[in-house]
Amino acid sequence: MTLKDKVEQWVDTTTELLDRHSNAVQMTLTAVAASALTASAILSYQASQRRFNSKVLKRQLDLQESNTPTIDLTASISTMAHGSSSMNGSYDEALIDEQLARNIAFLGEQGVDQVRRSFVIVVGAGSVGSWVALMLLRSGVQHLRLIDPKRLNRRNMAYHAVANLEDVGSAKVQVLQKHFKEIAPFSKVECCTERLLPANMDTLLGGRPAYVVDTIDNIDEKLAIAQYCHKHQIKLISSMGAGAKADPTRIQISDISDTFEDPLARVYRRRLKMLKIDRGIPIALSIEKPLPEDPQDSVLSPVADFRSRNLPILGPIPSMFGMTIATFILLQLADFTALPPPPTRLKDNLFGRIHYDVSDRERKTYKNFQPPLDVHEVIYIFEELWHAKSILTGPQDRLTLARWDRSKPMTSLNTVCMSRDEARAHDALAPDTDLRKYYGDDVVDYVNKQFKLEQEFQKFWN
Repeated sequence: MTLKDKVEQWVDTTTELLDRHSNAVQMTLTAVAASALTASAILSYQASQRRFNSKVLKRQLDLQESNTPTIDLTASISTMAHGSSSMNGSYDEALIDEQLARNIAFLGEQGVDQVRRSFVIVVGAGSVGSWVALMLLRSGVQHLRLIDPKRLNRRNMAYHAVANLEDVGSAKVQVLQKHFKEIAPFSKVECCTERLLPANMDTLLGGRPAYVVDTIDNIDEKLAIAQYCHKHQIKLISSMGAGAKADPTRIQISDISDTFEDPLARVYRRRLKMLKIDRGIPIALSIEKPLPEDPQDSVLSPVADFRSRNLPILGPIPSMFGMTIATFILLQLADFTALPPPPTRLKDNLFGRIHYDVSDRERKTYKNFQPPLDVHEVIYIFEELWHAKSILTGPQDRLTLARWDRSKPMTSLNTVCMSRDEARAHDALAPDTDLRKYYGDDVVDYVNKQFKLEQEFQKFWN
């Protein structure tokens, strides 16, 4: 049989089959056609709905551009260069909810509502601050004030959250404002290009913020912000240094009283205690071991000028600091209880006991009826000078403070840490006892070294 004959036979068989089952074939074809029409109608409706939503949002943006005058913040934020973008039109709440859908699923509607009503001030719009601001904005915070006097340069491009080459030369806060308008046009973003100083803090930190975020690296300015926020009971979170860090798993939020590894945190904590602020400031830091310092350098070398050290920075690490801070703030604003504050009661009991013991021995041994130290001074000397260790035997369970030179009053430059038994034995020594012969060169040299460092530290800050 030829190929032509085979084709003719197949055609005849197919024709006979269609004639025999014509009704079934027609029904099948009709069902297929109906399904195709239904799918086409659904897809057309969805495309039309997307076009409609896009047009609505575009009209709202065009309305804002044409009808919104330049906002004058002089009434609330005076004597500075500034700018602001804010929500002045009517925005479709359904579109905003869609943009924040995943946060709503996590924090709940009430939690996200609290986040949206919050006002947060970010001081510093660089490698850490730009990421804090960006993630707060993306997560629903609708009122931000950004404070930074600096301009963007090409070196900043490796770390900045939103900047591109066209932004080089512009103020960092204005760069953020420009891009934020495209991300969340329903939010209010204030730009402040004046340097934050004690003289203008009432203005720049005014407005009852839910949080102030300190991301600057100048120690004097950090302390001024902390002192102002402490005095005015404003919640503050501060970022420590991201330099010379490479392990993202070591980045965490801790209270300033529980920080030890970070060099900037060490100086910040010690100086805050001199200002009688020993806790209550959460900080973002890496507990990764710092680079070893030159043994010839003074321990105070990083205090005078942290910038002079020029520690290398790995690009992603500052952004992780920023996102860690933003996450902490969001959870606090939404009353999410996954991050309880660190316990402080045990430390309070310890410091109270040491303070009582010192005052009691001063009365009985030296006939001094005025407490020589207050609790803040006890905390500072115990933790910062002696690191909660006896000068004689190291870590102990029952530690206290004692005069070193018993002929002089008890001050930060004449107080050592010992166990309670060691302190009583020390107080009972004869007045003419040679401490070097009694305790040995190692102990006396160590004590003198710590007193000398403390004297230099106080001289520097005073």
